[in-house]
Amino acid sequence: MRSNMPVTNDEYVLPDGEVIISRTDIKGRVTYVNESFVQSSGFSREEVMGKAHNIVRHPDMPPVAFEDLWNTIKQGEPWSALVKNRRKDGGFYWVRANVTPMVENGQISGFMSVRTKPGRAEVVAAEELYRKEIDGFVEYESKNTLPRNPAIFVGSSTPRRWKTAEAFPE
Repeated sequence: MRSNMPVTNDEYVLPDGEVIISRTDIKGRVTYVNESFVQSSGFSREEVMGKAHNIVRHPDMPPVAFEDLWNTIKQGEPWSALVKNRRKDGGFYWVRANVTPMVENGQISGFMSVRTKPGRAEVVAAEELYRKEIDGFVEYESKNTLPRNPAIFVGSSTPRRWKTAEAFPE
């Protein structure tokens, strides 16, 4: 797993209505970013084109989040979750990431991610959950059930799915 360092506590808050868009090939290499991606990440287009999208991965994100992402989108399903990204300068920004496979001639040809500004309460819940996951304190009733504590994953296909109880009642 990539560990992007150094990091700072400087948060960049996405402007209201901002939409970050990026596309990758099937191996996760960047093929397109919009101006909002450039502004939010601090990387130029030239710095990210052809590079692994995880160039913006923040070390506070638990590995299971990206395992879940890849397991889901490789099956042709969309994935949505809160993600803490690292900026080029070491700062960070939170997004609600919506990732979907792009299909051409019946085959997955790449992935598109559309990211928006999450609510502050969602960020607080995500920070708590991710900290517990990294520290090994997230409890699962079994491998095939959702944890009972509120969380922030929706639409994933793996047995360790998490979802926000308040926003998406069972």
